[in-house]
Amino acid sequence: QVQLAESGGGLVQAGGSLRLSCAASGISFRHYNMGWFRQAPGKEEREFVAGVTRTSFATNYKDSVKGRFTISRDNAKNAVYLQMDSLKPEDTAVYYCAAASSLENYFKKNYDYWGQGTQVSVSS
Repeated sequence: QVQLAESGGGLVQAGGSLRLSCAASGISFRHYNMGWFRQAPGKEEREFVAGVTRTSFATNYKDSVKGRFTISRDNAKNAVYLQMDSLKPEDTAVYYCAAASSLENYFKKNYDYWGQGTQVSVSS
């Protein structure tokens, strides 16, 4: 069974940092493009935050988090991470890890698997 398990969320003060982890099992991790999404309170849909490809390890970010968040992956550990620095209250959301089998789906934000999410709360 495929499972993506997020961890590392919590409550921090504005300007603080958190490091989210996503542990994957049941898939050939190195063959999947990985992304982080979030769903903020009151929002109906999840938004793309950051992604990293399976081939070149290229990364891309939502404009509002560029320079503050860093996505990385460790294929040996079947894990993807999101380092979040200079956190703002508007970053408050449930953060989800997701996997896409093809580069095309990765770019189209069409992902095959999703984790259950981890809560990130940033106080002012």
